[in-house]
Amino acid sequence: MYAQRNASSGPRSRTGYNRPVPTRLRMGLVMRRDMDFGPLGDMEPALRGEGVSLAPMSTGDASLSASGVTVLPTATVSDITSGAVKGLVVPGGSTDEASMAAVLSLVDAARAKDLPILAFGDAVAMVADRLEVSAEAEGAAFHNGKVALMNDRAQLAAVVGAIS
Repeated sequence: MYAQRNASSGPRSRTGYNRPVPTRLRMGLVMRRDMDFGPLGDMEPALRGEGVSLAPMSTGDASLSASGVTVLPTATVSDITSGAVKGLVVPGGSTDEASMAAVLSLVDAARAKDLPILAFGDAVAMVADRLEVSAEAEGAAFHNGKVALMNDRAQLAAVVGAIS
């Protein structure tokens, strides 16, 4: 069938196409105004590369606009309590009173279900303070009363690989 067509209309190879990593687990991503993962840079692609699917969670309004893109939440606190998400990712961001209360309520819900919490940027100190542990790093994973510090992507890969 392709022999009757010009060469440019035949099947094309997909050179350079990278197949995505299979999803191992789904974690809630706390959507905050002025979201910042600190010196580690944008951790979303790194987490996806480790097989983590991120479900945006709102800390206030129903949606959040970032860089002209509106992000609708796909997870709620009930997803934490039901076990639909296997952890919580908390980037740094806005520190106004209302959003801080919402973030801390999500952290409390994750702690109550004994889920791992990955914090980045200025959220590391906030989460450590809430969980009454000490942590000083670019990123940290909190789980079962233990803290794993993450100062580079290799440490992130090791921490995320241990989550099941």
